[in-house]
Amino acid sequence: MSEHEQSDHLLVAEAVVAGYLPGINILEGCDLTLDEGEIVGIIGPNGAGKSTLIKALFGLVQVREGAVRLRGEGITNAKAHELVPRGVGYVPQTRNIFPSLTIRENLEMGLFLRPDDFGDRFEAIGELFPLLVERPNTRAGNLSGGERQMVAMARALMMEPSVLLLDEPSAGLSPSNQTEIFRRVRQINRTGVSVIMVEQNARRCLQICHRGYVLDQGKNAYTGTGKELLDDPKVVELYLGTLAKAK
Repeated sequence: MSEHEQSDHLLVAEAVVAGYLPGINILEGCDLTLDEGEIVGIIGPNGAGKSTLIKALFGLVQVREGAVRLRGEGITNAKAHELVPRGVGYVPQTRNIFPSLTIRENLEMGLFLRPDDFGDRFEAIGELFPLLVERPNTRAGNLSGGERQMVAMARALMMEPSVLLLDEPSAGLSPSNQTEIFRRVRQINRTGVSVIMVEQNARRCLQICHRGYVLDQGKNAYTGTGKELLDDPKVVELYLGTLAKAK
């Protein structure tokens, strides 16, 4: 990939090799690009390396080979506290809220680098998640699963990221709450935030994403627009039949 090609993308992961244990790689040379204004979905079977890839982008898993770039600048193995001020937000699948804190306090934690901006950001978040700003003093641990997920997403958005990384945002939610989360992802994207989303609900993910990547055994198996992957007989046969029910 040339320097010119790299600079044309908002975020690039190139030939990424990564893993949790010494000598054992989960990712075996993954490639991914994200452009301004896109939703990019990452799907694949369990153990394919989907969550490992998104964690590697956010500096939570060491990249052993390959490179990650943001706006053409290297961020390989940069730590979370370095990436957040540069416009990268991340919502993990689990333990993504502070249950003992109120909604407002959770959102304050998301803006600890810019506390003076809280009023403006709280108002802006209210346009995306009105339920949260209507109940600011509710303890997050008392919320439903769908509401907790909204708190986690809202907290990541407090710093006005240009890139939002979502790890299984619909996991464990009821079908109606899943529908709501996918709708919110689209809304967030319309505000100008580019999104990379790892999802087990492959069909629903491909329905809303602009482009998708299918990972299998730590490598890119298929890539294309969401529609192309939904219409690809091989993808349907190998992945969609077992990963999601037709809606």
